[in-house]
Amino acid sequence: MEIRQLVAEEFDLSADLGEYAFQYKLSPVERTERRTRFKPEQAWGAFENGQLLAKLMLLPLQIYIQGKPFDMGGIAGVSSWPENRRSGLVRGLLTQALNVMKDQGQTISCLNPFSFAYYRKFGWELMTEHRNYTIPVNQFPARKNFVGRVRRDLRDIALLDQIYRPFAQRYNGTLLRDRDWWERSVLDENGHDVVYFSEDGTPQGYALYNVANRELTIEEFVYHNEMAREALWTYFANHDSMVNQAVIKFVPMDDFLPFLVDNPRFNQEIIPYFMARIVDAAPFINEYSFQAAQAGTTLKLRIEDTTASWNHGVWQLYVAPEGRGQLSKLDEASAEAELTCDIQTLTTMLIGYRRPQEMYRYGRLAGEESAAAALERIIPHGTTYLMDSF
Repeated sequence: MEIRQLVAEEFDLSADLGEYAFQYKLSPVERTERRTRFKPEQAWGAFENGQLLAKLMLLPLQIYIQGKPFDMGGIAGVSSWPENRRSGLVRGLLTQALNVMKDQGQTISCLNPFSFAYYRKFGWELMTEHRNYTIPVNQFPARKNFVGRVRRDLRDIALLDQIYRPFAQRYNGTLLRDRDWWERSVLDENGHDVVYFSEDGTPQGYALYNVANRELTIEEFVYHNEMAREALWTYFANHDSMVNQAVIKFVPMDDFLPFLVDNPRFNQEIIPYFMARIVDAAPFINEYSFQAAQAGTTLKLRIEDTTASWNHGVWQLYVAPEGRGQLSKLDEASAEAELTCDIQTLTTMLIGYRRPQEMYRYGRLAGEESAAAALERIIPHGTTYLMDSF
């Protein structure tokens, strides 16, 4: 078996496997359009005798953590022919992807799993959830008088991104978007956008939505302050003669709407979403912003990682008073760890999805209770969120 990047001439091999595995069919026009966008350097395949047996895409992306961009390797399109499954092909591809990400300086990786249990075997862990709301029109938030104005269908990517970025920086795991991502992965050519401008003309909120079959579907609802939220909801309340209900997708877990409305008994789903894993622990820690304190913190931590061997072992974690971290490898034969966890647990704590003391309580973080409390103090609180997909 050979694992390598695809070449441009192998687009059809990749497309055929994708159609079969994900159960869709491209029209001739769609296939031609995708061929023009195909980036073979991002496609990795497992080959035997010239036949493509399995593949994945490795996307060079960035996410925010503690308001700072981190280079991230996005895993997508993982697929294999049924006769080749359960033969270690995907394991080989994922292992290769981890090595490539390490070499490229992508210290963290994210993916949208078909099975959480499957990807946990390779070190990925659940990193975020989101809510979906279904709200009958008679339970919409009340209309409010607001200063400023709303404008519909501006289709201005630079404007939308200007509003999106400060909002995204409030969370851990949100994607940095470039113009190409907005065009190909966010905006729907048949959809609508609405933007709220404050009284002085500053853009402070937007929503992306569709209206069809008496249903309002809101794909993104982004706002900087309460005035922007109220203005956008007042705009949507003015659709009351057109719709029976609204479906709001990708709502962050810290959303306050159920508390703010008169009747919070509308349908609220919690959707487990993306997974993440630290690719290279030492440089990730070097980039990470810990909680500042009066004195530095030193902990000895054993990390277990069966797929990325460079993370496996006993490390000394030092966090300086200003919050800058450093991870140094220790001699396992002589070093005694104060805490032990796998790479999944380390990821979920540092990205902010779960807290160290929670992980200690449920046995995912083992060792000295005082060390777990020290780790709790130096990891900032944060909420994970991702409204994109790949």
